[in-house]
Amino acid sequence: MNLTLKVWRQSGPQAQGRIETYEAKDIPAEASFLEMLDIVNERIIEDGGEPIHFDHDCREGICGTCSLTINGIPHGKERGITTCQVHMRKFSDGDTIWIEPFRANPFPVLRDLMVDRSAFDRIVAAGGYIDVRTGSAVDANSVPIPKDDADSAFDAAACIGCGACVAACKNASAMLFTAAKVSHLGHVPQGQPERDKRVLAMVRQMDAESFGNCTNQYECEAACPKEISVEHIARMNRDYAKAVLKEQFV
Repeated sequence: MNLTLKVWRQSGPQAQGRIETYEAKDIPAEASFLEMLDIVNERIIEDGGEPIHFDHDCREGICGTCSLTINGIPHGKERGITTCQVHMRKFSDGDTIWIEPFRANPFPVLRDLMVDRSAFDRIVAAGGYIDVRTGSAVDANSVPIPKDDADSAFDAAACIGCGACVAACKNASAMLFTAAKVSHLGHVPQGQPERDKRVLAMVRQMDAESFGNCTNQYECEAACPKEISVEHIARMNRDYAKAVLKEQFV
């Protein structure tokens, strides 16, 4: 396959960014999107140029590090997959592909296609944990959990923190990410003692990071590689409203 790449290049956070054009020639159809970039980078280096910088780690759709905007869509047009799971057979010979970083003010560009997503880390650090007594492991069946609650908790816990929900939202809202982190602990008994404290702390940290508000257009769910439901946002909003009332009147 022979392709034309329009790639965002930016030498640093304060530098002026630009789109540069690269020819990706003789790309195997079975190559992944990141493998295609590897091939292009090898040729750039051979020609004495600066390779395209992008994040990656597991390349198995688990970590979310590979987040790229492909033709204007976070992770590309295929549903339920990360960038590293996009394969070149989904494109046609002669295509022009636009590759950019995730666009959101809380995700400043570090270099080229790499962005700083540490705002997510600070949201989790604000309350995405439980306090438990340490010691020997307890029996798995010692705390019964209804199957519906367990399923919902697992659905929310599937979030890999890639940021596609933020990049897809016109308001750069982190509601789906924050709701997933609040919800997966809120569905299990171990998460109940700190339920109010958790939702207050995490939502307020989300606001402090300058993420936008949710306007219920569901771009986040459509872009999420783990297809996490926006129902978690509704649940978090209910929890937050109850926690605010308790804080004010109890």
